[in-house]
Amino acid sequence: MGAPPGREVRRRTGEDRILTVPNLITTVRLLAIPVFVWLLFARDNRAAAAVLLAVLGATDWVDGFVARRYDQVTEVGKILDPVADRLLLAVAVVSILIDGSVPLFVAVAALVRESVVALAAVGLAALGARRIDVTLVGKAGTFCLLTSFPLFLAAASTFSWAEGAEVAAWAFVVPGLVLGYVSLAGYLPLARKALAEREVGSPS
Repeated sequence: MGAPPGREVRRRTGEDRILTVPNLITTVRLLAIPVFVWLLFARDNRAAAAVLLAVLGATDWVDGFVARRYDQVTEVGKILDPVADRLLLAVAVVSILIDGSVPLFVAVAALVRESVVALAAVGLAALGARRIDVTLVGKAGTFCLLTSFPLFLAAASTFSWAEGAEVAAWAFVVPGLVLGYVSLAGYLPLARKALAEREVGSPS
């Protein structure tokens, strides 16, 4: 049996909300990205930039957890959260690459994967296909990468544990890249299905 009509209406209305705690958390994370860039380049403070980036990466799960725990999942949040993750990762990778704290091939591998995902999302939207939700494997890969890049930055900083940070960075970046490309391969059949559904649903 389906949900009662009243309950279904309430659920839809809830998903249409914009002003929620999870969306606020995601917005704060977005607003902190320029601060990271400022710390790294204007203040030339790798240690502080690494700490801020680590906090932003570690809180990646918070908005989603709050949304599910307190029934505040919204359509805006479903879009805003992955956008924040993609933007944070892209800015972090480019900035740390310019800073010279991360190997070139690592940065390129991460950027290529993120670029393909972003272009695919834009392409599906332009074709009128439904949005593909981020998979658990993709989220795990993003988390590992968001953990590894502040560690690369910390390894090039004045922290006393810089050598240990470099070892930890490699321990996270390798599975992060593997999971990222595995999830990318998994998105292909989902994209084909979304396109097929669009064609079936389009008027003849």
